[in-house]
Amino acid sequence: MASLGDIGVSALINIVTAFAFLLAFALLRIQPINDRVYFPKWYIIGARSSPRHTGNFVGKFVNLNFNTYLTFLNWMPQAMRMKEPEIIEHAGLDSAAFLRIYVLGLKIFGPAAIVAFLVLIPVNVSGGLLFFLSHDLVISDIDKLSISNVPPKSSKFFAHILMMYLFTFWACYMLYKEYDVVASMRLNFLASKSRRAEQFTVLVKNVPDVHEKSVSDTVDYFFKKNHSTHYLCHQAVYNANKFARAVKKRQKLQNYLDYNELKFERTPHKRPTKKTGFLGLWGKKVDSIEYYQQQVKELDEKLTLERERIFKDPKCIMPAAFVSFNSRWGAAVCAQTQQSKNPILWLTDWAPEPRDVYWKNLAIPFVSLSIRRLVISLAVFALVFFYIIPIAFVQSLANLDGLERVVPFLKPVMELSFIKSFLQGFLPGLALKVFLWLLPGILMTMSKIEGHVAFSVLERRTAGKYYFFMLVNVFLGSIVTGTAFEQLHSFLNQSPTEIPRTIGVSIPMKATFFITYIMVDGWAGIAGEILRLKPLIMFHLKNMLMVKTKRDREKAMNPKSIDFPETIPSLQLYFLMGAVYAVVTPILLPFILIFFAFAYFVYRHQVINVYNQRYESAAAFWPHVHTRIIANLLISQFLLLGLLSTKKAASSTPLLAVLPILTLTFHNYCKSRFEPAFQKYPLEEAVEKDAQDEVYEGEMEMKSFLSEAYLHPVLRSFEEIELVELGVERIPSQPQPTTEPAFGMDSPESKVSPKTQKQKLEVVVEQHESVFTMSHETSVHQTHNT
Repeated sequence: MASLGDIGVSALINIVTAFAFLLAFALLRIQPINDRVYFPKWYIIGARSSPRHTGNFVGKFVNLNFNTYLTFLNWMPQAMRMKEPEIIEHAGLDSAAFLRIYVLGLKIFGPAAIVAFLVLIPVNVSGGLLFFLSHDLVISDIDKLSISNVPPKSSKFFAHILMMYLFTFWACYMLYKEYDVVASMRLNFLASKSRRAEQFTVLVKNVPDVHEKSVSDTVDYFFKKNHSTHYLCHQAVYNANKFARAVKKRQKLQNYLDYNELKFERTPHKRPTKKTGFLGLWGKKVDSIEYYQQQVKELDEKLTLERERIFKDPKCIMPAAFVSFNSRWGAAVCAQTQQSKNPILWLTDWAPEPRDVYWKNLAIPFVSLSIRRLVISLAVFALVFFYIIPIAFVQSLANLDGLERVVPFLKPVMELSFIKSFLQGFLPGLALKVFLWLLPGILMTMSKIEGHVAFSVLERRTAGKYYFFMLVNVFLGSIVTGTAFEQLHSFLNQSPTEIPRTIGVSIPMKATFFITYIMVDGWAGIAGEILRLKPLIMFHLKNMLMVKTKRDREKAMNPKSIDFPETIPSLQLYFLMGAVYAVVTPILLPFILIFFAFAYFVYRHQVINVYNQRYESAAAFWPHVHTRIIANLLISQFLLLGLLSTKKAASSTPLLAVLPILTLTFHNYCKSRFEPAFQKYPLEEAVEKDAQDEVYEGEMEMKSFLSEAYLHPVLRSFEEIELVELGVERIPSQPQPTTEPAFGMDSPESKVSPKTQKQKLEVVVEQHESVFTMSHETSVHQTHNT
């Protein structure tokens, strides 16, 4: 078990590591060559230009302004300068609500730490029990500050029960206020937005099969009949998996063609060549431009045939559709009511935001969803218990004192002071972090198999699975396996009736392990987040080896979004540790407070400068955050109840039995009071917003507004291709070529000048970028209400 000295060594290692990461970040961020890595958000919104475009050759790579090195820490106050309304405007409500979780942690645990240090720690220290048990149990100095040091049947347990009541009431008060604020922010955010496609659109699933009628005709007939006043149009869903794979291949070929065109323009006296063998290492040498033009042309023909097959083959039409209405009120009525006498037909729900749609899962048949979710539930259950093995291994590292008594031949190595301090104070937290590294990706794959059709839902489901895993394995698993390793000698040499007492005394002793985990994950880990070492290396590797065009360089930035499936469950673990140990071992609270403050500071910087959210759910994840904090409170109450029962505190323990009931009552009230704002759209609000649109935005052709909102990128790209082939100008500001073949590519026989060829290429590539970047696997076909 880690002693105070071991904790000190771990703290020193993690503080030095965090400081080194922060110093490296402060220096790397001001170098021109790294500007796109540390400020990609501003490049995406067009508010920043590359500093490499100015200055001499060396200045394009290294910052030669030595004054900036004197103020390299100015990023710290800059991260706090942007106010919350500006963050919402800049990064969205999801990002602002995410930052509020860290503030909530500070609000809950800050006052709790003050009271615990003033009241509970003196009570625990004065107990003196562990002094007499030190010959039988493995004990550290930190345990003498915990409830384990209070003797059985002591009246001092009333102080712990009172502290649990105060902590629960304070936490519930802060949860209520925060829920109220976030719910108001969500409603205001939705009301402040102008017309958005998802406000007028409903996703309809399990459309019935009507004899001699297509899915599109069935949907059109049903909604004309039952929503005749407000129904506007619909878009049927198509399965285009094979087509999507071909488009991805075309994207790759197009990138190679762009690169060779640009290369030929720079050196017009020499046409680029390549070998047709594996990786271009051997084979026949051919003209690169003509080769890729021919490859693109052949693939275009295959894409055209595949597209025709999709529209003609009834098996490609899925029993689902995006149905749009001419008012928010009409969409709200449809989305929030039962459409058919048969409750499993014509299932309706609000359509996700267009960029939030996970198109691939729209092709999954409705009947298979229940089976998929059952199988995944069993798989998650098996995965959780499989991971108990590495968790037990981590705990063996954390409890070398207990192992020394069972395997004394390891004692000479373990007794080396620095090795012992390193193994007990730093290695357990690092090992646990390594074992958890692959888990979020595995759980996300499982959520995708379940069949959810929105990225936001996929991430919330993944976060739920990850929270369950952290609760069972990281927290409860660490306590159970750690107790077994720590007190193995005591377990083997005492009567069975004494084992519950040993466990009751030992649970608070796991605070030392969680302290080391907090320092590794919450201190050094968060500093590593702002350094962005992996994105930095990947950007420069791609820039050297793979970037061929400006479009490639934009992709190489890859800022991604906040990793909700991993960060939110990890946050919940910190809330759980704080709730459990606020009363049991209060010395853990300062470490948690440092984490919340430091993480808030770092993620605020990342939200402003780095992350580019894939979607905007208007803080739809907040009910899950609230529910899991309530679950953490309940767990802490039951653990304290069990702990006191082992302490034979018969006179004080019954007082604690009422608290879980009060907590559940509070949760049910919050659920009925606030949760509807995150699940339904009030008809009153819909009517008011529709009226405001008529006054402030005037008349608008809703059909043209919604006609392509949920048109899959596959069909949208082909529609643009057809317009180019017909010579129709789709975007007035962009000239349309009228002489090129399909996709605007010159034929292999064309011998136009490189400059003219390059100009044509850039025009066409710009117009069809959605084709080359498309990565989804189903399509949506639009059908208008005639």
